[in-house]
Formats: sequence, structure tokens, C-alpha cells
Amino acid sequence: MVQWLKGLGMDDSKVATTITKHPQLMSYSLEENLKPKMKSLREHGFTDKHLVEVLSKFPALLGYSSKRLEHRIGVLESSGLLRNHSLGSFMALTDATFAARCEH
Repeated sequence: MVQWLKGLGMDDSKVATTITKHPQLMSYSLEENLKPKMKSLREHGFTDKHLVEVLSKFPALLGYSSKRLEHRIGVLESSGLLRNHSLGSFMALTDATFAARCEH
């Protein structure tokens, strides 16, 4: 896991912070969970540099289901609200709060 995070471009300090904030990362499957989610995020235009910033601030992002992640990204894209720095904060919202913030 540590090597994978470093491979994304995290330095030792960010790796330590990321794991400390969300130790569950250590139990996630790289092949079945993390790599597919990262691929999906990249397909939505997130660069590794942006993902490193998002994940070091909000590593729990990778703990959400792929279904929730895809749904929220789709809503944010169609609402014009998707910014690399806001994804983590939008993921943490309850469904009701998320819907209210994304209404036009």
C-alpha cells in the first residue's frame, strides 16, 4: 500500500498522513478496489497530482463504494460543481444535503 501511494506521487509525509487519517486503506484490495476507483477518477479528468492532493486531505474518498462515487461525480459534473478540490467534501455529505447543494 505504501509503495502504491508513493507511486501516485505522494511523498513520505503525505503517505503517513493519509494512512493515519484513514488506516482502513491498509486493508483495501489494490486490484479489486483502489486501482479501479483511481482509473474511474482519472477517466473523469482527475490528474494524479490532483488525486494526491484530494487523497492526502480526504483519504476516506477511496472507502466509498464505486456506485456512490460514480453517482456523485456524475451529478457534480452535470451541475458544473465538480472541482478537484471539492470532491472530498461533497462525498462526505449525507444524501439529503448533497441533493440540496446540487439543486439549481
